[in-house]
Amino acid sequence: MGKNDQGITNSLQRWQVIPRVLCFVTFPAATGPQVLLLRGAPTKRIWPNRLNGVGGHVERNEDIKAAAEREIAEETGLAVVDLRLRGVVHIDSDAQVGIVMFVWTAQATTQATQPTADGTLEWYPSTQLPTSDLVDDLAILLPRVLAMQPDAPPFWAHYSYDEHDQLRIAWHA
Repeated sequence: MGKNDQGITNSLQRWQVIPRVLCFVTFPAATGPQVLLLRGAPTKRIWPNRLNGVGGHVERNEDIKAAAEREIAEETGLAVVDLRLRGVVHIDSDAQVGIVMFVWTAQATTQATQPTADGTLEWYPSTQLPTSDLVDDLAILLPRVLAMQPDAPPFWAHYSYDEHDQLRIAWHA
C-alpha cells in the first residue's frame, strides 16, 4: 500500500484531528503515592498558571508511545517505568479541527525533576490532589485514571462544549 492509498487527498474536506499525549507520572513514596503535575508558566499560550499532567503534541514520524516518552523526558527529566495507555479522549473543539488525546500513566524511579520552561513541576499526594487551579477536565479525569487497576483496558471518552463554552464529558461504557 502506497501513500496515495491512504486517501488523504480525498479526505481533506473531512474533520481533522491533532494528536496529543497527556501523561500522569506517579512515584511510590513511603507516605503514599505521589502524582506529578505541571503548573503552566504564566507566559504559556494555553493553561497559564494551571495544573495539568505533562504532555504535548505528537511529532511527525513519531508513534504515540514514543511521543509520551519524549514529552515526559523533555518536561521532567525523569526516568520512568511501566508506561501504560489509560485512555483515549476525542475532543470536539472546532468545526474543522479537533484533538485526539492519548492518556498515559508512568511510574518515576525518583522524584528529582529538572526545571522546565513549560512551568513548575509539583508533586502531590494522590489522596490530597488540589481542587483549584486545575485544567478543567483534571478534577474528573485524574482521579479516574489513578483509580484504574494495572490490567484495566483503556477508557474512551468524548469532550465537547455546550452553548456556554462549558466542558461536557461523555464516557463510553
